Amino acid sequence: MPTLSGTTARACSRRQALTLAALTLAGCAAAPRTDAPASVPAARPREAAPPHPRRAARPLVRPPRLRPGDTVGLFASASRLAEDWIATAVANTEALGLRPRLAPNVRAVHGHYAGSVQQRVDGLHALWFDPQVRALWSIRGGAGSAQLLPHLDYAAMRRDPKPLLGFSDVTALHLALLRHARLTSFHTIAGSSTLTPFSAQVLQAVLMQPRPEQRLPVSPEHVLRAETDPAYRGRTVRGGSAEGPLTGGNLSVLSALVGTPFGVQTEGALLFLEDVGELPYRIDRMLTQLELAGLLQPAAALVGGIFRDCENPPGEDGMPLAQAIDERFGAAGVPAVYGMSFGHVRDQLTLPLGVRARLDAGTRTLTLLEAAVE
Repeated sequence: MPTLSGTTARACSRRQALTLAALTLAGCAAAPRTDAPASVPAARPREAAPPHPRRAARPLVRPPRLRPGDTVGLFASASRLAEDWIATAVANTEALGLRPRLAPNVRAVHGHYAGSVQQRVDGLHALWFDPQVRALWSIRGGAGSAQLLPHLDYAAMRRDPKPLLGFSDVTALHLALLRHARLTSFHTIAGSSTLTPFSAQVLQAVLMQPRPEQRLPVSPEHVLRAETDPAYRGRTVRGGSAEGPLTGGNLSVLSALVGTPFGVQTEGALLFLEDVGELPYRIDRMLTQLELAGLLQPAAALVGGIFRDCENPPGEDGMPLAQAIDERFGAAGVPAVYGMSFGHVRDQLTLPLGVRARLDAGTRTLTLLEAAVE
């Protein structure tokens, strides 16, 4: 029997964990507690959907802004943590002028995870309902955050809104908070990520220095990397512009939640997606799943981040990543871009879910149209 490489084995393990989480959620009976090239085609005109009765959506709740000296809770909702990750998260919090507080389970071990489901739920709740804690920051992703979703107190979290920060596996928490608490959370670097000047500046601008309108920059480092690495080469997939609330996250996690009570809702939204370590045919398969589930066409626009390490290995045949992205994004018929500065990369934007933004696909610019915090 052939042996798997380390990268392939890790990807398989990750996919198995995501599949198991999706099956668990789908079977859960209890509801939660409460400047484009001329060859680039323009987006097709959208026909208005016929009116139909619908319960009015609850208003979006934006959490209070962060201020220097605020206490930030560092939590572990997914994979078990190494001590150096905890130390890095503490140092990054302090470098931003904030005070760190660790969740009770950050050193817990339960197989692959940072404690049992109950320990991780209790750890998240403990920080959220601590009146001294003003925000929560995921130390790392990994796998397992989806297991918490049926057990979170969304009603209480909405009554006491706080910014929740993270990405990758924390996509599950972002989508659940938006859908069941109608609460803005923030797709941004993890606490143990490298805190680059770019990432720190954008995070502080969005969370601590909000403005009514704010254009999100492209990382200069990514522009340089694009000269040698195709994964960083930004492009317009389909021209046009669109406005709508931001939603999205990691493609693997997001697609695993389709069909559960916590799946992404894309109608009229700017859907942003990224991934890492997935071969192009798997990216194509997951995007096809979203297409068949009716989740790409209703979106106002598609915003691709950087899909790092998602090309075929040298010497192996198969579609390139650009083909998978361009065909599936293009088929949606809406403005679409690839290569914005977010994903499993050093420099990252901070993207507030639920907050209205505008994408100009021709110039590949993304602008927040309202403040993300109060």
